[in-house]
Amino acid sequence: MQPRNMSMSGVVDLAAVKAAQEAKAKAEQARAQAARQGGGGGVSPADLVIDVDEAGFERDVLQRSTEVPVVIDFWAEWCEPCKQLSPVLERLAVEYNGRFVLAKIDVDANQMLMQQFGIQGIPAVFAVVAGQALPLFQGAAGETQIRGTLDQLVQVAEERFGLTGLVVDPEAQPGAAQQAPATPAGPHDAALEAAVRALDAGDLGGAVRAYQNVLNEDPANMEAKLGLAQAQLLQRVQDLDPQQVRKDAADKPDDVQAQIAAADLDLVGGHVDDAFGRLIDTVRRTFGDDRDAVRVRLLELFEVVGAEDPRVVAARRALARALF
Repeated sequence: MQPRNMSMSGVVDLAAVKAAQEAKAKAEQARAQAARQGGGGGVSPADLVIDVDEAGFERDVLQRSTEVPVVIDFWAEWCEPCKQLSPVLERLAVEYNGRFVLAKIDVDANQMLMQQFGIQGIPAVFAVVAGQALPLFQGAAGETQIRGTLDQLVQVAEERFGLTGLVVDPEAQPGAAQQAPATPAGPHDAALEAAVRALDAGDLGGAVRAYQNVLNEDPANMEAKLGLAQAQLLQRVQDLDPQQVRKDAADKPDDVQAQIAAADLDLVGGHVDDAFGRLIDTVRRTFGDDRDAVRVRLLELFEVVGAEDPRVVAARRALARALF
């Protein structure tokens, strides 16, 4: 029931990568089925706005967020601004036609959820995307601001997590959103789950071996590629002294290994743009083997974040300009 942020070390959310792949495949299957049935096979518009309580949070929000972004409206009957905001969100949920689902949570009846999200006042609006909680806004907001926020949410959900939303069928019976068949387990799911557990437990060597075993059998497995890149990154930084690394990087701007180590720390800390920018700047200043070492490390960090991430796409363009 507890809301989770499943990302590890601020780098990449491996559980979300897997969920996104499954969600994208499920959405494509649903759209194909809808096309074959002449428009059937979708969910009812009534399924786009749901009431959620603590008992159903895991199913109705966390699990559903692997298929579609879930926007959470924390409200209460006594809250006057809530009475203005909630109808706008409900109308937009229908208007966005399956691009997100609106989950309404009464804070008076679900105070544990309010505490777990750290809410200090209402109305408060969050989103959960592939299991990750994202604050959107608190207090009253105009419809223009709300639309802009929702547009960004939908874009991020699709570009970073592959969540293309639900197929909406006006003739579908309410409740169809909870009746979708479960995605079959993949051939490497058990090994990948073991690798994630090892990574979470700090057994970096075990995680590296587990991911490598999957790649030996399935070289194109994206989750294993991302997992291996992250486990290797964490191995590289586990014995570093962060203060010394950053001092060396500041004192020796032309020391390639100092800049590479600092970039690794930047990425582990979630400072993705800083890590990429540092190495791209180093590429511009270096030549020969030094430049090649920096380029190779940068490509490895791209693997950690994921090829479809907009920050990686921008950094690839910047790297090309630096090289040529």
